[in-house]
Amino acid sequence: MLSSPVITAELLHSYLVTGSNPNLTIVDCRFALADPDLGRQQYAAAHLPEAHYLDLNRDLSSPAGVRGGRHPLPDDRVLGAKLATMGINPDTLVVAYDDSRLGFAARLWWLLRYYGHDRVAVLDGGYSNWVESGFTVTAELPAASAPGNFKPQVRTEWIVDIDRVKDIQHSAKHILIDSREPDRYLGKTEPIDPVAGHIPSAVNYPWQGVTNPEGFVLSVAEHQQRWTAISPDVEPIVYCGSGVTACVNLLSLELAGIKGAKLYPGSWSDWISN
Repeated sequence: MLSSPVITAELLHSYLVTGSNPNLTIVDCRFALADPDLGRQQYAAAHLPEAHYLDLNRDLSSPAGVRGGRHPLPDDRVLGAKLATMGINPDTLVVAYDDSRLGFAARLWWLLRYYGHDRVAVLDGGYSNWVESGFTVTAELPAASAPGNFKPQVRTEWIVDIDRVKDIQHSAKHILIDSREPDRYLGKTEPIDPVAGHIPSAVNYPWQGVTNPEGFVLSVAEHQQRWTAISPDVEPIVYCGSGVTACVNLLSLELAGIKGAKLYPGSWSDWISN
C-alpha cells in the first residue's frame, strides 16, 4: 500500500534518476474541455520522461450517449488493455499528472483504484511545478516495454446510478456532494450543460478547494477540517458535471481518512437528461 496518494516532484524525480523504483509508469493526463486536442498537443511538445498519454475523451471515458452523462466510465476491458500495453502490472506504481489542479489526473487515480489497482498516486503541483523545479522534460515517446498483465477487478460497489441517487437523495444516512463551482451549483451560470442548478438536497464542496491555486494538495489536517460536517455514519456520494472533477473530491475524502465514498459517474449531465 502507498503511504499517500500524492507524490512530490522531488520523490518522483529521484525514482527516475536513480532507478530506485523501476516498476513505475507515469501518465500524462493533461486536457482542456474547451479544446479537446490541447492536452495531446502539449504532450507531443513536451512531457515528463517516459510518460505515456491518456486522453479524457478517448481513453478515460466511453463515448457519450443520450443517457449516462458527458463522460461515461470507460469500458474496463478496453482501458485495461491499454494499461497493460503500457507495461502496468499489479505491483506497478502509476503516477498521474496534469496541469489543471488534478482535474483530470484524479480521474485516472480513481479509475485505477476502481479497477482494483491501489498503487497509484497523483503528482503534487502537476506539470508546471515539475518544470519550475528544473526537472527534465522531453518530446520523446516512452520506450517500448513488455506488456503487463493488468486485469481490472472492478469494484462495482464504488459507483451509483441515477436510480440509486433518487432513492437516497433525502436519506439521513447519505450525503450528496456537488463538486462544481458555487455559481454552477447555485444555478447562476452554466457554461457546459443545458440546464443549471443542482440535485435537490446536495451540498456544495467545490473541487478546487482540494488544492491551492498553484495546484499543490492541501495538508491532511486541512482535508480533515474540510469534511468535519460529514458524520462518520453517513455515506458520501460525490458528483460534478460529468463524473470527472468529482474524483478530486474523492481524493480529498481519501486524504481525510473518510472511507466508503462513492461516485455518481453520470453526475449532473446525466441527472438532467432523464
